[in-house]
Amino acid sequence: MCRNCGALVGAGEKVCAQCGAPVDAASPARPFRDLETMRFARAILTRPAIFTFVFLIANIFVFILMTLQQGAEVSNLLIGFNPKILVAFGAKLNSLINGRPHEWWRFVTPVFIHAGIIHLLFNMYGLWVLGPFVERLYGSAKFVVFWVVTGVAGVVGSYLTVRPGLHTGALSSFLFKNHDVPAVGASGALFGLIGVLLVFGLKFRHELPDGFKRAFGTGMLPTIGLNLFIGYAARGFIDNAAHVGGLLAGILLALFVGYKRPGEKVGMTVIWRVLQVLMLMLVVVSFVMVVRHFPSGPLGGDDVQAYIEAINEGTGAFTRAINEDDAAAAERAIEKLNGAPHLDEKSDAIVNELKSLLTRAHDLAVAGQKKPATLQINEQKRKLNAEFAAWQESLKQWIETEGAQYRLTLQEPQKNTGK
Repeated sequence: MCRNCGALVGAGEKVCAQCGAPVDAASPARPFRDLETMRFARAILTRPAIFTFVFLIANIFVFILMTLQQGAEVSNLLIGFNPKILVAFGAKLNSLINGRPHEWWRFVTPVFIHAGIIHLLFNMYGLWVLGPFVERLYGSAKFVVFWVVTGVAGVVGSYLTVRPGLHTGALSSFLFKNHDVPAVGASGALFGLIGVLLVFGLKFRHELPDGFKRAFGTGMLPTIGLNLFIGYAARGFIDNAAHVGGLLAGILLALFVGYKRPGEKVGMTVIWRVLQVLMLMLVVVSFVMVVRHFPSGPLGGDDVQAYIEAINEGTGAFTRAINEDDAAAAERAIEKLNGAPHLDEKSDAIVNELKSLLTRAHDLAVAGQKKPATLQINEQKRKLNAEFAAWQESLKQWIETEGAQYRLTLQEPQKNTGK
């Protein structure tokens, strides 16, 4: 323990990281600088950090609800949740955001969802460490805005980088993803807080005591570099685009936002209080939308059976939409396909292609309901039927190559012998 400011000091450290005082009792103290650091630290650290703990509790609460849906087996918690659980609770999935209806709330809810217990513990430890610093330096209203905005920026970064054509090499695969899978986690918001502290230390370096200069500003660069290196090594498992998106958003926010200086009595401006309330309302409304669209059936059922049912309903709905102008059937099938479970990358591509065909068939059915079929509409239907036949062929090839592992087989239609 530092004899000057009382902070904990690691074994083998020669100086205190907080106040800069020598750890060796025989070394002379530097009273003026140490007292200044202590005064600054007391003024900052005595402020409340309410919303750090509110967000921490909210993340844990959502995790408990997800656990109750899947079951509390230790193996499940360590391996991670079933993808259907993640999607049901609001994970980012491009196909659902782009689909009908556009599930915009999936830009917000992933910030409060985690894939497993290890994922949750890492991110909540980061919030526990970084959150109080940012909230005490900037105040609770600004902290709420920082957390939500940088978290959403991270999700947007993940959304924009699902680009199979750009996932071609070791460098491009650091950011770009070759397939659309559920994405969750608060790491984008955590990188946002790191970005805020980086800019804070650089922007206000002339008025900070030495201990805080070393802790923030350039002191954050090793943390950033280490995490980006880990992300590069584990690309494909870690969503680096979310980290970079959150980091850039935090940097931009901190460039234009001032902090609450020690001893400075500045009343909370109305605009920041309004923004705080709006951010909290956005989070609440987003989870209300999750509840409204929560699947009515069991989430722990047979993934393969659910996938087959979604595909079968989709193929039947396509035929009715083209032949009978049944737009409602296409809408119901698209909604069911949105909840189709993930089996592998090819199965996801098959679902996404079928949803695209159904969307276009739906539009043609709506047009056919409004007026008699024209030559142009009939030609569009003919082309769409040809694309549907090509899709059926790709489905057949997938079943032939991958179906065995899911116990799927192709059955030839029975011939009518007339007997």
